Amino acid sequence: MISPVDVLRFAVSILRERRVRAILTIIGIAIGPAAMVAIIGTVQGYSNVIIGQLSSLGENTIVVFPSTSYSIKESDISYFKGLKGVSSVAPFYNVKGVFKRSDGKELDVTIYAVDIEELFKVISSLAIKEGEIPPRTAYTTCLVGYKIAYDDGKKFVDVGGVVNVRTVVLEDDKIKTKILNFRVSGVLEEYGNALVMNPDATIYLPLQAGRTVLGLNQYSGVLITVKSSEYIAEVTDEINNRYRELLQVVAFERIAHSVGSVINTLNFLLFTLSISAFIVAITGIMATMFTSVIERTREIGVLKAIGYSSKHILILILAESVVMSVLGGLIGIGIGTVGAYILASRSFRLGNVVLYASPDISPWLIGFSIGMAILVGVAGGFIPAYRASKIMPVEALRYE
Repeated sequence: MISPVDVLRFAVSILRERRVRAILTIIGIAIGPAAMVAIIGTVQGYSNVIIGQLSSLGENTIVVFPSTSYSIKESDISYFKGLKGVSSVAPFYNVKGVFKRSDGKELDVTIYAVDIEELFKVISSLAIKEGEIPPRTAYTTCLVGYKIAYDDGKKFVDVGGVVNVRTVVLEDDKIKTKILNFRVSGVLEEYGNALVMNPDATIYLPLQAGRTVLGLNQYSGVLITVKSSEYIAEVTDEINNRYRELLQVVAFERIAHSVGSVINTLNFLLFTLSISAFIVAITGIMATMFTSVIERTREIGVLKAIGYSSKHILILILAESVVMSVLGGLIGIGIGTVGAYILASRSFRLGNVVLYASPDISPWLIGFSIGMAILVGVAGGFIPAYRASKIMPVEALRYE
């Protein structure tokens, strides 16, 4: 029985003798793993970011928005609270505004008037960096997002300071542009990209400030929190059945599930496309190995004449193709990893949100890629190796 070390040395020596052909074959094999790691790793990285952002907004949260022809009333709030599985209901007002920093830079911000304590229950990842939540009766006191207070580590807004926001308000049934002044009671920790609500560029006021300060006479929407995700479908369906087109119901858990399903389908299509590169590699390595066997017919005859069995010949020839496949797989994974980081270095715009994501190159993806590369070597090299093992010594020694 020949040792694995001898088999490996034999395979490497043959590849060295036919260096150019081996390099070209290895490059052909590397295309499959490179494509699989680069494309699937990048897509999975963005998938994790998108689903993570949706989930961070509350997997047990439903947001209800009124249509232009309907306004949410207190009776609607009472109805939402009475639904089975609902743990809390938090109506809110919101308007857009422009905040001018002390350095002259203007930032587009959103002002929310909401029960801030309930908001922290809905978005559990929110955290206060400094200061505290404003009292419910302090209508002109606010909690500001990280990007309003900081820019590149430089601080522009202090707790206890005042922020001036230019916005549009309703006064005496007339729309007017107004400068609103809010005292800062706290600053939030940096939240990062968000697909629906961006806490970093938001000013939060107590709920009653929506009417008294912002001049809004109807709710902009309602945050509904259920006891567990099991109630999401039931509560969503009940609201849809009752209000029809009057209300728009958004469930982040459902959106995350839908996005996950779409991305899984995309991953399958990309996976199928990558597999085609492996299939092409099988034909390439098979052609290389057939040529190698033909060129080494006399050598195979000598090996058989000195005592090597058909099984030994099969192992030696097959080892050559497997070594090329392993090298091609490792090189392809390396190229694919670099390619994935290059692809992920570009931002991806989803609506008004710019997303950045690191590729998700998981151990499973690396293991599967190298496994497919080895399979290519076995599949492409087996038939030539089998043909070589059946060569008769006498015929091989007479071969010219």
